[in-house]
Amino acid sequence: MCLAIPGKILSTETLDGNVRMAKVSFGGIIKDVSLEMVPEAKLNDYVLVHVGVAISTVNEQEAHRVYQYLKEIGELMDLNEQP
Repeated sequence: MCLAIPGKILSTETLDGNVRMAKVSFGGIIKDVSLEMVPEAKLNDYVLVHVGVAISTVNEQEAHRVYQYLKEIGELMDLNEQP
């Protein structure tokens, strides 16, 4: 099963002039994420992230609801283990 985790965009940058990346917070855990699939995503937006790629944007309320559920079932542990 594939799982996408919601996170908040803290900052964005363009690498090599064409690759859009972001620092995304997953409840305080910060990861680098590609924004190539969501060109409309901007600072403070919430995105669903799967294997380091933002695959869609979501509203803040939905992001918090999903994040809380994942926290309750103990599925957020893997975020701390990945580089």
